[in-house]
Amino acid sequence: LAIVALVIVGLFFSQNRASHLKVIRHLPEFSLTDQLGRTVTLSSLRGDVWLANIIFTRCPGPCPRMTKQFAEIQSGLPEDKRAKLVTLTADPAYDTSAVLKDYSEWAGADPSRWHFLTGAKKDIYRLALEGLLLAVQEKTPEEQMTSDDLFIHSTLFVLVDKKGNVRSFYESTDEGVNERILEHIRLLLRER
Repeated sequence: LAIVALVIVGLFFSQNRASHLKVIRHLPEFSLTDQLGRTVTLSSLRGDVWLANIIFTRCPGPCPRMTKQFAEIQSGLPEDKRAKLVTLTADPAYDTSAVLKDYSEWAGADPSRWHFLTGAKKDIYRLALEGLLLAVQEKTPEEQMTSDDLFIHSTLFVLVDKKGNVRSFYESTDEGVNERILEHIRLLLRER
């Protein structure tokens, strides 16, 4: 009887753990291009749980670390192909699909699971700023410390559910963040 009670409590607890991942906002529709030249939209990601970030390939700061972190998360994703990674570029004028393809290969990205997105700057910045609530701003020449110190951008990771709702934010430098993200992805994959 005690075992049955523990199983019931465990099931209840596991089913309700996603409840702390409240809907924060619904993303606006977008249409961007990935590293293989494919169009990626909010509609094409419907049914997928995805983790997003913003970087630029010439970044001398946190971008390589954040990309390596996404590669680690990619290796821990459930085999279910409905779990994806989405990386936006802060520098679409330079980060074309071809540049992002080379960068994605350096990162060991599986193109069926990890999209590196570029497109019109206004469209990327709208998704980042208004949708995902990721800070991004181009630096003026006077603000640049070096020739590749081009952008200020967030180091947050953003979790999006199967319906296109932002559900959680993670500071990429937090201890144990990758494991927490993977746990939350598994929880959201089980949602209907």
